[in-house]
Amino acid sequence: MLIGKLIEGQTAKDIVTCSASMPVREAIALLASKRIGALPVIMQDQVAGIFSERDVIYRLADEGELCLGRAVGEVMTAPAITVTRDTTSDEALALMTRRRIRHLPVVESDKLCGFVSIGDLVKARLEQISHEAEAMRDYIRTA
Repeated sequence: MLIGKLIEGQTAKDIVTCSASMPVREAIALLASKRIGALPVIMQDQVAGIFSERDVIYRLADEGELCLGRAVGEVMTAPAITVTRDTTSDEALALMTRRRIRHLPVVESDKLCGFVSIGDLVKARLEQISHEAEAMRDYIRTA
């Protein structure tokens, strides 16, 4: 399945993002209020990086609460690893496994057009396997 199929109906306006200048404390509050694990960081209409729970944990471990007043751009993971609508879900899962990440911005002409998590991809893969298994059962019944 293509990533484009997974993000059908999703627009850039639907994606919760933050700016590189946002204070870490505010970005953490945004993550908590939306119950999400990561935010694409947007600079000049492009994805500059990803700000995730892991970024917070690593900085808290290194700096303590001083990091909460820093700008997201100083603590984000950059550059962002991205995919396109034409990337398959299996390719995206392999990339996430290889790079040990859980979120991928989807870009088109360097602009954010979607955002997927490893949970989105696993769910899609499980649905695909379920459909294939049902088709196989139907085939066996009618053969």
